[in-house]
Amino acid sequence: MRERTIYFIFTDTGTYLSRMINLYTNKPLNHVSIGFDHELKEVYSFGRINPKNPFSGGFVREDIRGDFLRNSKSAVYALSITEQEYISIRHHIKQFESRASDFKYNFIGLIAIPLKVEIHRKNAFFCSQFVATLMEDTESFKLPKKANFVTPADIRENSELQLIYQGRLGDYPKHQLAEETLEIPKQSFIYSISKKVKQFVVR
Repeated sequence: MRERTIYFIFTDTGTYLSRMINLYTNKPLNHVSIGFDHELKEVYSFGRINPKNPFSGGFVREDIRGDFLRNSKSAVYALSITEQEYISIRHHIKQFESRASDFKYNFIGLIAIPLKVEIHRKNAFFCSQFVATLMEDTESFKLPKKANFVTPADIRENSELQLIYQGRLGDYPKHQLAEETLEIPKQSFIYSISKKVKQFVVR
């Protein structure tokens, strides 16, 4: 039984690294992050520790409304998972957080993907490798490749994901929950019925 929802945020920051990845993947939105609340206040990935320094990469908690990300093109997807899967992923996140300074961005592993060369680097990840590693023990979400070969496009193409937003990341609707969206037709229906009743009474 699925009880929890997590979020995958795909972005194009327009940086030189992003453009380079776009060239060899021929896919848009080549940065992926994982979030744990609908408002995307708690989002993690591997990327720039210092937004002004492209070589300061590592494990980061991202601010989707900060200067670096808010103008990015984006797509946000939701995934339902079990409580146990959620607990496992959160446990992995805590392990990354507790040793954040030990991790670095896996630039070499990123270059190895188009060359189809398997390179293992200790404590080094690129964004999609990080997300794929977190999801390895999730039965409801399977990827066709090893984590060190997974691209953001591979994650995005998973049929279990549900697209909930597409556009400028800084414009992401903080409070537009799926339940609220579903309630709109109900409200309209009730309103129309009450209006007809009033018209009938007046007549």
